[in-house]
Amino acid sequence: MAARTSRPPLGHRPSYRCTECGWTTGKWLGRCPECQAWGTIEELGAPAVRTTAPGRVTTAALPIGQVDGRQATARSTGVPELDRVLGGGLVPGAVVLLAGEPGVGKSTLLLDVAAKASSTAARALYVTGEELAGQVRLRADRIGALSDHLYLAAETDLSAVLGHLDAVRPALLVLDSVQAVASPEIDGAPGGTAQVREVTGALLRAARERGMSTILVGHVTKDGAIAGPRLLEHLVDVVLHVEGDRHARLRLVRGVKNRFGTTDEVGCFELHDEGITGLADPSGLFLTRRDEPVPGTCLTVTLEGRRPLVAEVQALTVDSQLPYPRRTTSGLETSRVAMMLAVLKQRGKISQLGRRDVYTATVGGVKLTEPAADLAVALALASAACDTPLPKNLIAIGEVGLAGEVRRVTGVQRRLAEAARLGFAHALVPVDPGRIPAGMRVTEVADVGDALRPLPHRLRREVPAGDEPAATRRPDPARRPPTSGGRPPSARGSAWRTHVRRTSMAERRGGAVPTAETAQGPDTGPVPRAGRRSG
Repeated sequence: MAARTSRPPLGHRPSYRCTECGWTTGKWLGRCPECQAWGTIEELGAPAVRTTAPGRVTTAALPIGQVDGRQATARSTGVPELDRVLGGGLVPGAVVLLAGEPGVGKSTLLLDVAAKASSTAARALYVTGEELAGQVRLRADRIGALSDHLYLAAETDLSAVLGHLDAVRPALLVLDSVQAVASPEIDGAPGGTAQVREVTGALLRAARERGMSTILVGHVTKDGAIAGPRLLEHLVDVVLHVEGDRHARLRLVRGVKNRFGTTDEVGCFELHDEGITGLADPSGLFLTRRDEPVPGTCLTVTLEGRRPLVAEVQALTVDSQLPYPRRTTSGLETSRVAMMLAVLKQRGKISQLGRRDVYTATVGGVKLTEPAADLAVALALASAACDTPLPKNLIAIGEVGLAGEVRRVTGVQRRLAEAARLGFAHALVPVDPGRIPAGMRVTEVADVGDALRPLPHRLRREVPAGDEPAATRRPDPARRPPTSGGRPPSARGSAWRTHVRRTSMAERRGGAVPTAETAQGPDTGPVPRAGRRSG
């Protein structure tokens, strides 16, 4: 008799849980849909039905107008550029997540912030989980971040970090990083989904109870997203991203989430050998100082948050030796540069761009992603293609559409005011720019043709002679072979078609154009075709 398989009693349903993130399900799966981990789902007992009874109220609910808001007053960090992004400073009890790529300057910035924010009445605690305490001390000596009220500890255990909080009682905690600290009560390696959630939750509760400002350093993935569960960004109050090219000095701190202020502000910093310093006027990093204008350069004003910055776009075009010309960009979106090339070729009648290698870049490592830089990119490409410099101190602002029209962008008056403050006197802007700063000459342009019209003549010419494709060029009558034997050209159609075909092929290959002697034989008639034996 075959053995019968025992079934669970009626009403009992097996449950499964992921050992990595704690996600539960009613059936077994090979891969957890929450944390994407393989082989981590195990069977548990039947989930107990739990109900929560009403409990004792810790604080009575009050009308919102009677709530004391002085407890949430921001305190300055001592770094004005970071205060700008935070909305005035650090709020007591708030948790800030600062993320960025390795080597971008996160630890250097926060060590400087911890030293400047510490005082007799407000101690600061810097906990490192990725370095030795001596290594952090050496960096503090280099950047001048030494303070008697700044405490340093190297820990990777969550319970030890909480013990330091009881001993030091800081007003500011900096943890570098949240992925390096683990709780012994939670299974999984440090940096895992369950560990990151537990560490963040514990520090969040400690910050709320003590009124302590907390800054957590977060890792990022290769795609630029914050490593760990998405829940991490929901738990914290502020999320900041540090951006910048590792080979450039400029660093930008952007606010992605801010419960105490706006996310439109951007902090500018300069990273150098002595540390990292804020830049109140960073436009000088994005410009090249020269006495005379150079072909292929154009200036524009971009908005980083609510801050206008003058940036320079550079373009270079050379004859291509490849079947498909190369397109290389740095600091600009490749798709928008390709769109500007198509608009200039079709609407601006500058066809030589299609057969040249095109290189475009920005100065100082700044990234121009907003459409307001389209007009500057188009003018830089046109200037480089015709090897003619644009007028000196020219600013171009506007979005360019596929039909060649120049559209309005936000903040034109703010951009013009910043350009006028830096001494620029001429600007190309879309129609109806609003109030114009005193001393600035503004030219309104409706399309690309209007933008090229006030520029040197070589930039707005039609397709130059000799630049059109050889296949569409009409044969020159002066190069037609002479008639032979008194016969008109119409009677020698075969010889004439052979001459046109050989001329077009030679021009495509860059060789010599066939002459009348090579296209036609002696007076007896046309040259016999290849492959045939002459009489």
